[in-house]
Amino acid sequence: MDRKMELTNYFKSIIDQDLCSVVICNLEHEIIYMNPAAAARYGKSGGSSLVGQSIFGCHNDKSEELIRKVTAWFQESTEHNRVYTFRNEKENKDVYMIALRDDAGNLIGYYEKHEYRNVEKGKRYQLD
Repeated sequence: MDRKMELTNYFKSIIDQDLCSVVICNLEHEIIYMNPAAAARYGKSGGSSLVGQSIFGCHNDKSEELIRKVTAWFQESTEHNRVYTFRNEKENKDVYMIALRDDAGNLIGYYEKHEYRNVEKGKRYQLD
């Protein structure tokens, strides 16, 4: 297996194991991947069947405008890579849009990243 394919498998596994929702979109604003946490979270809206559909089918006009504005900002500079989009107090999390770039720094898409702020309640290194 070549090195890039090997890394692809590792990166996919990292995303798949994340407990936070990760929804990846291309520059046409199509959902190209949802990790298992996102598929479960958005199950009532179609879950993994949303892959291949426009992200705008899940958002109102104001959200579409903001997504397009952020994507344009990502295009302006390779240093524009992360935007805080909203806070969900009920779930104690912040949500971000993150730029995805190829090896040359070209914007190829973006993803939605949820970051929970809850203190871990599990015991350290508990294996059972």
